[in-house]
Amino acid sequence: MDVVRIMESLAEQGVTVLLKADAERMREGVKPWTFVASGAPFREDLLVRTDAASVEACLEICLPRLRTFGLAIPESGA
Repeated sequence: MDVVRIMESLAEQGVTVLLKADAERMREGVKPWTFVASGAPFREDLLVRTDAASVEACLEICLPRLRTFGLAIPESGA
């Protein structure tokens, strides 16, 4: 999975992307990864966000939703 390529593609389309690993949640074993995408072409108050157990799980949840907004996203396969 080429996460950098996916994030660059979104950024090129005007989307701000954040991928975060939370140390405290990782120690607790509770969904330590967060994915957030916001900005154009979205309305100001709309964003796509999830917390999950892995980067892959975040992308499996968020990428299909981003595609429904008409964003071109490279396939997540490496």
